[in-house]
Amino acid sequence: MGKLSGIKVVDLSQFLPGPMLSMMMADQGAQVVKVEPPAGDPARDQPPFEQGQSIWFRNLNRGKQSVVLDLKSEAGREALWALIDGADVFLESFRPGVIARLGFGYEAVAARNPRIVYCSISAFGQSGARAHHAAHDMAVQAMAGFLSVNDGPDGAPVVPGVPAADMAAGLTGLSAVLMALIGREKSGRGDYVDIAMFDAMLPWCAHIVGDAIAGGEPPRSATQRSLGGAAFYNVYETADGRHVVLGGRELKFVANLLDALGRPDLAPLGAEPPGEAQAPLVAFLRESFRARTRDQWVAWFADKDVAFSPVLDFREVFRDPQVAGRGLLVEADGAHQIAPPIRFAGEAAWAPTPAPELGVPELDTDG
Repeated sequence: MGKLSGIKVVDLSQFLPGPMLSMMMADQGAQVVKVEPPAGDPARDQPPFEQGQSIWFRNLNRGKQSVVLDLKSEAGREALWALIDGADVFLESFRPGVIARLGFGYEAVAARNPRIVYCSISAFGQSGARAHHAAHDMAVQAMAGFLSVNDGPDGAPVVPGVPAADMAAGLTGLSAVLMALIGREKSGRGDYVDIAMFDAMLPWCAHIVGDAIAGGEPPRSATQRSLGGAAFYNVYETADGRHVVLGGRELKFVANLLDALGRPDLAPLGAEPPGEAQAPLVAFLRESFRARTRDQWVAWFADKDVAFSPVLDFREVFRDPQVAGRGLLVEADGAHQIAPPIRFAGEAAWAPTPAPELGVPELDTDG
């Protein structure tokens, strides 16, 4: 029995943040009913495919039931009300105002089921100047300032590799829903949660925006310790055109590496402010790392206490012994799934549940 066994979730969300939230609940035994329009969640159509399903869709929707409802029809609305009557959580990700126009705003739903925890996920929230502004992940990251420090060597912003606003909203939303469920145990009533991707991203900048918050200059990557201005928190090219990183600025790591490279005299530079003061150390390390291939450096660092890592591509990641040792990639019936990162002591090894075909509700999610 999972930690959330007995909790029923009605999920109208699509794409990434909401489905991730509800999948993490399904992984812990919640019964998740994924309500889809007749065309289905667009993620179903995103390649590549494996065993007849989108890998993206499977890895965000496993363990759920699928129910197809046309909410513009009377029959579809009545069917959704029937689901809501027995639900603990209601999740939607329409643009603000849409769900209310369909007749399922929080006030209407809570009037019928006062114990429900209702969560809305949107780009900018249900209020504020940009509430109705259309945006997906990258646009939210741009508006939240993060793209300004997601820059290349020329200082120009580049497309981010991680959908951080989507993921932040999903994780923040999950936390809020679980808090509301705990609160319901005390009050007997549910609650409304307004999750904005924009809001969820902002706390992630706390380590770099001290000056900007106080009205000063915004952070620039070249002068930030964690964004490229520090020699021991940086990316270096190797002889074969691949890359490695130094990922720890502690002075013990600085001394350990520079001693091994025969340049202990440069160690004091590791304590200097990021940017120009560390430029000579960065230049030395760039030249040094170009002397060996990436994998040669991996072997060289094996007996040294330095925060070092090779830059792996995702094929290498999923073949890495760490992934196998932690059971993070699971294959069942020819379908691969990324295992949940949440584990509890005493639980059996995780076994994947399938993602539903469109409109197929018959799934045993009691785990």
